[in-house]
Amino acid sequence: MKRRVILQAGAMGASALALPSLKAQNLPTGTIRVIVGFPPGGGTDALARVMAIKLQEMWKTNIVIENKAGAAGVIAADYVAKQPGDGLTLLMAHINSHAIAPGLQPKLSYSVEKDFTPIMLVGVTPNLLICNTNQPAKTVKDLVELCKQNPGRISFASAGGGSAQHLALEMFKLRAGIDALHVPYKGSGPALTDLIGGQVQYCFETMTSATPHVKGGKAIALAQTRTKRAKGHPTVPTMDEQGFAGFDATTWYGFVGPAKLPPAMVKRMNEDMNRVMSMPDVMEKFEQYGAEDGGGSAEKFSDFIKTEQQKWVKVVKDAKVQVDS
Repeated sequence: MKRRVILQAGAMGASALALPSLKAQNLPTGTIRVIVGFPPGGGTDALARVMAIKLQEMWKTNIVIENKAGAAGVIAADYVAKQPGDGLTLLMAHINSHAIAPGLQPKLSYSVEKDFTPIMLVGVTPNLLICNTNQPAKTVKDLVELCKQNPGRISFASAGGGSAQHLALEMFKLRAGIDALHVPYKGSGPALTDLIGGQVQYCFETMTSATPHVKGGKAIALAQTRTKRAKGHPTVPTMDEQGFAGFDATTWYGFVGPAKLPPAMVKRMNEDMNRVMSMPDVMEKFEQYGAEDGGGSAEKFSDFIKTEQQKWVKVVKDAKVQVDS
């Protein structure tokens, strides 16, 4: 799936005149594409748009969001890995493409370490365990009992095989000692559409994409999956609070470029992205979505990616997760 959207900003009329100065300020000249590995309507897409609108105004140039959905974000990552390191193509990297896939797919076509340049961590969100309003089990305890009474019949959607949402489900199945039906989709948007419509019953979904539906009364949140409650959902208990000690299954997002992105450009982009993250309206939106702990240096993001890779390699092994490559 591919979709291009040119973001609107009031300063577009001056963009052409600004191009020479942009180059002098270590920014790329021309339209910048932000590649998102999931369809519109999901958390990755939502946060990418919040950031892109502000950066477009700041940099006085066009920023295009391009959705290349499929393979839980791997298709988009593979595409960006093959682009020149000129700053004109960036990726809203995701836990799936940069932490889970390396341990899940031995024949992955790109190297996270060699083919990308980390720029900045945008945010870490819990997943919400949610259901549509017609489901009988609306607490984690009742859901576990429901699954035990109906082994392999209670359906859980995910944004794709091998996605963070899928692995959160596998972790839950292991910890609860249950069997459930996994139904993979090509992104959070279509998964949530079918959840609300009743085609599937439950899912672990990013707080970013699930929040509008929970706040709008179309979905019910049973739990969140960080060990602390997110500020945006102070009344939703954690899995840890409901008998699953230490249950921690997050989703995270961050900007990366292809390999060999000029260090001066990385520094400038990182500084401006941190400025965007400190804007009150951006902070408000991120809090609503449950995206926390973003910002910081490119080096911090690089170290974070390495730590996450180690964590999820172990989860994949312990849960014996296998998906089609």
